[in-house]
Formats: sequence, C-alpha cells, structure tokens
Amino acid sequence: FSAEQEAQALRKAMKGLGTDEDAIIESLTKLNVSQRQQVLITYKSTIGRDLIDDLKSELSGNFERVIIALMTPTTMYDVHELRRALKGAGTDEGCLIEILASRTNEEIRRINENYKLRYGSTLEDDIVSDTSSMFRRVLVSLATGNRDEGTFVDEALAQQDAQCLYEAGEKKWGTDEVQFMSILCTRNRCHLLRVFDVYRAIANKDITESIKSEMSGDLEDALLAVVKCLRNKPAYFAERLYKSMKGLGTDDSTLIRVMVSRSEIDMLYIRREFLAAYGKSLHSFIKGDCSGDYRKVLLRLCGG
Repeated sequence: FSAEQEAQALRKAMKGLGTDEDAIIESLTKLNVSQRQQVLITYKSTIGRDLIDDLKSELSGNFERVIIALMTPTTMYDVHELRRALKGAGTDEGCLIEILASRTNEEIRRINENYKLRYGSTLEDDIVSDTSSMFRRVLVSLATGNRDEGTFVDEALAQQDAQCLYEAGEKKWGTDEVQFMSILCTRNRCHLLRVFDVYRAIANKDITESIKSEMSGDLEDALLAVVKCLRNKPAYFAERLYKSMKGLGTDDSTLIRVMVSRSEIDMLYIRREFLAAYGKSLHSFIKGDCSGDYRKVLLRLCGG
C-alpha cells in the first residue's frame, strides 16, 4: 500500500474532463478505513487540495454518499449519522436504534466524545430534546454505553430476571416497560441469552413475541433490536439490509450506512445470514435494487 500512489491515482481520476468513477471505486474499496485516512492526508500534502472537496465536486447522488462515507473515520461516521437522524427533517428513529443497539461500550464512548467535540451538545441532550417517553429512556440508557460486558451468568439472577420480565409483561394487564429496559439494556450478553431461554420456559413463548405483543412503535423496534443484536448481530444487519431494499423504493440511508459501517467488521457473516434468511444472496439483492456506480461500489463492499 502506497498512500502517495493512491492519492495520485485519485487525482488522475478526477482531473480534466469527466471523472473516472471506476478508478475511484477501485482505489477506495481495496483500502481499509485507516489506509483511506492516510490517503486523505497524503492527498493534501502532495497535491495541495482537499480530497473530500474534490470528490464532492466530481460525484453526486447516492454514489457520492457512499464514497464520502468510506472516507469518514468509523466513529465520525456514526456521529454524523446520529446527528442527521436527530437534526435532519424529522427524526430517523431506525438509525438511532440501529447504531445505539449494536455498538460496543467502547464504540459508544468514542461516539459520545466525538459528538460533543463536533457539535457542542451531548448526544444525550439531543436525544432527549428530539424523542419522547419510554423510547427516549431506552435510547438514553443505550447511549450511556454502560452494559455489563462480562461473560458471567448468574443462574439465580437469570431465573429472577426472566420471572421479572414475565411479570412485567405477559402476566399483568398493561406493561412495566421500565423492567424490560433495565434488564435488556444493562445485563451482559451471556447472561441475557440464558434469561431468554428461561423466559421461554416460563412464558411459553419467545421474548421477541412478548415484546411484539406488549409494546408498539419505536419502543418495540428498539427493544427488538437490542434482543436481536445480543443473539446474532450479523443476522440483525442482514434484516436491516433486506428491509432497506425489499418492496417499492429503497431506504438508501440504511443501505449505505450498514454496507459502509459493517464492510470491515462482519460483512461475510452478514452475507451468510442474509442468504440463510431470505434464500437469495445479498449480492443479487443489491444488483436488482441499485444501478450505475452506486450499485458498483456497493457490490464491491459486499464482495463475493
């Protein structure tokens, strides 16, 4: 890898008449996120221009969105997306849920730091001013990044938690959402997987079924996302991708965000889960749903 060679190749792709989009796709998708950051710096020092500005002036539409996303450091990309979800036209609840339910404590900590530095307000304050009721409380809880990340399973506590969830939902008239939130948003993954097993034995149904029947709207979506991410994160993202493309129209924001943010983390697993769940490859789905350079760059990120 030579940052200088890549910088020169990118400049060449954009210089003069017309833009060589294929060269840009080729160059940026073969690099990882830290190499792309090196290219960004090298481009400025050797060519004396800002790479992001050049890309923005040459590209447009969803293709531009993917390329700029690729050029953004991982944490900052999450920060931009959260800010867009909160401060854009209307709130993008799906985006808030997806990022906050799927990131690790360490990732959430970095997101909070950078959010504050970038925008002067805290992520929590912006969540509080833009959302309401129980959904707000779940997001605030997730945004503290305070989940126990150990692996210890306390059998007695697992029995108690499962019973608690049962009594907070299925067993009573009305639902005690706070119980669901405090257990689902703070306990460690191994412990919760055990809780879900015990819950099934007590309630005779899966925890996701109970959440669906007891909650509605954004709160239901948020708690379901938490459970799905704990059980199988790649399957959760496969579902996000499927829903972004199925039916009429494409939810490009979600499609771009998941493809870019997971491309170096678990894309192989996501592809496997996608095929298992929907009987078609992610590759063929993107191919049928997108077009042009936008399709080309997404297929490169998908791989295979």
